[in-house]
Amino acid sequence: MKIAVNTRLLIDNKLDGIGWFTYETIKLITQNHPEHEFIFLFDRKYSDEFIFGKNVTPVIVSPKARHPILYYYWFEHAVSNVLNKIKPDLFLSPDGFLSLNTAIPQLAVIHDLNFEHYPDDLPFLYQKYYRYYFPKFAKKAARIATVSEYSKKDIIDTYGISATKIDVVYNGANTFYKPINNEIKAQTKQQYTSNNNYFIFVGNLHPRKNISRLLAAFEMFKQQQSDSTKLVLVGNKMWWTSDMEKTLKQMLYKNDVIFTGRVDVEQLRNLYASSLALVYTTTFEGFGIPIIEAMNCETAVITSNTTSMPEVAGNGALLADPFSTQSIANAMQKIYTEPELRKSLIEKSKDQIHKFTWENSAQKLWKCIETLYISTKK
Repeated sequence: MKIAVNTRLLIDNKLDGIGWFTYETIKLITQNHPEHEFIFLFDRKYSDEFIFGKNVTPVIVSPKARHPILYYYWFEHAVSNVLNKIKPDLFLSPDGFLSLNTAIPQLAVIHDLNFEHYPDDLPFLYQKYYRYYFPKFAKKAARIATVSEYSKKDIIDTYGISATKIDVVYNGANTFYKPINNEIKAQTKQQYTSNNNYFIFVGNLHPRKNISRLLAAFEMFKQQQSDSTKLVLVGNKMWWTSDMEKTLKQMLYKNDVIFTGRVDVEQLRNLYASSLALVYTTTFEGFGIPIIEAMNCETAVITSNTTSMPEVAGNGALLADPFSTQSIANAMQKIYTEPELRKSLIEKSKDQIHKFTWENSAQKLWKCIETLYISTKK
């Protein structure tokens, strides 16, 4: 097979959720299947670390596609021109974006439909682009992969896509995420919180990550405990809003909120493993990779009782209502005051994490590719 892959989100030192999915699955697929040819389509200069083997040919397709107008041009003109020229057997797009301007069979990985349910969380042009084009992408795709049973049902219900066209390919967690020793924990707490206990949130500080309610819940927790416990938020402020800023400014305990920005994988592992718990009470997720990363570090997890998160967390997390500040605060309080509950969640999570490995993800995505390829040859 000759497989073209949209690799525009493979950016050195800037991998996010979908970027990690692309990196981990495509790396394993290309290395496990050296008999097949892969053409990686980048939208900028690429790092050699993303060329996973001799069966990978990188192609830079200009311009850089980081805005709805450029999304349109890149996929509908630049990418389609390349696809129509090289004529691969299929085009794999790990971020779900497709080209409507080619007859090449396409496989879209649609991670979630948050923009359909919470359009106001996105800037105007972005929400218009997503809501106009993704229904078309879903119908254009010869096959779809998605990252949870929840997202599969959402795609079926929202876009009217047949269940037989959709495969569930769960996310995984890097094996680098694992428990650390007490010495590293002490060093990490000293570095980030002056040796104080802390809850952690991981993710871009986006409205759907429910940052305002998380801050308000932490304020309620602090009013109950009035101790030195901190809240550490790891992620970029690229979607920071006036509502988040207002909530932060009004907090009595705002000095106990620590923003680290983006950190490298080693620092992130240490931050997970040294915390009281991950608080990942977002309003909408197609999967929620930080849940599994934290569990791999033997860290307790508080997450939402909505969308895909109960499916991913199983019995290994404490669930809270993301729309209730009190519910989130109560969960933090339980983790803080009930050490046996915290230990129990960590033990239960050990059974859950075995379901979510990148090896499993790559195998299922490859099966999806093979299914599509076989269907085109009938």
